[in-house]
Amino acid sequence: MKVSVLGAGGWGTTLAIVLHYNGHQVTLWEYYKKYAKELAKKRVNPRYLPGVKIPPELIITHDIKESTTDKNLIVLAVPSQFLRGVIKKVNYLDIRNSILVSVSKGIEKGTLLTMSQMLEDVHPLLKAEQLGVLSGPSHAEEVSRRIPTAVTAASEDLDTAKTIQVAFMNSYFRVYSSTDILGVELGGAFKNVIAIGAGIIDGAGFGDNTKAAIMTRGVAEISRLGLAMGARPETFAGLSGMGDLIVTCMSRHSRNRYVGEQLGKGKKLKQILKSMEMVAEGVETSRSASQLAKKHDVETPITNEVYQILFEDKDPIKATTDLMTRDMKTEL
Repeated sequence: MKVSVLGAGGWGTTLAIVLHYNGHQVTLWEYYKKYAKELAKKRVNPRYLPGVKIPPELIITHDIKESTTDKNLIVLAVPSQFLRGVIKKVNYLDIRNSILVSVSKGIEKGTLLTMSQMLEDVHPLLKAEQLGVLSGPSHAEEVSRRIPTAVTAASEDLDTAKTIQVAFMNSYFRVYSSTDILGVELGGAFKNVIAIGAGIIDGAGFGDNTKAAIMTRGVAEISRLGLAMGARPETFAGLSGMGDLIVTCMSRHSRNRYVGEQLGKGKKLKQILKSMEMVAEGVETSRSASQLAKKHDVETPITNEVYQILFEDKDPIKATTDLMTRDMKTEL
């Protein structure tokens, strides 16, 4: 297959290498022309994926037309809040026969659209069978070193989901298929908010009990909101739901957990984000998730507290106390 990956961050670079390993003809697009030249020359991505060699046969370019014309598969690895700007540069005629696969885990600010919904908004002629997502517990730092990983490929069209599955799957990167594209996208986006909450627990010095409670009730919260929006319940118990939430809440590689940890230690959000090279999707997603919860009249106490810590300067200790002293509930 002729495949293009738009976005040469850690995840985009990793997936380009996975696809090349699988025998595809791969083009990797980098937004900044100077950095694209550096990547092409040095064959490493020191900013986002240090220590991992980029195969010499893998094409690296800054030319968006070269990256999208006559491709069977186009992987969208641009952070969610920047993806609209990138995809608007793409001529529909260049992608009319391509399958577009989003690997960004976020909700668009303002519109409250998932990435597949946003793609349809930009290019209304795109068909459902052209749209897919790939999501699950999959840190680039591990996949790039061929550590066994399992994810989910989803599309409304099962044949499309299976096409994506076949394209990515190999001996260290296992891919399952699903037709619940909405659920897979929402699970991947909302878990980042819970991961910030888990990081806050770490930073504030609470224990494993507290973190386990946040994670477990986080799954319940994500599921409630996802079901209200039309997703299927079983999706949130799978790789793109519970699986991704576990790894993002627990891993030292998690940018969202890191943001929460620094907040729990008393640092301010602006200071934390300024020190980071990569994007923590959960920051903006917490705003969108809060808005979606209000829109669908769904109770999301953890999301609400994370939002208040991020944007209303609420004290993390007070937020945790408020969660613990809410009115009594049944668990299920």
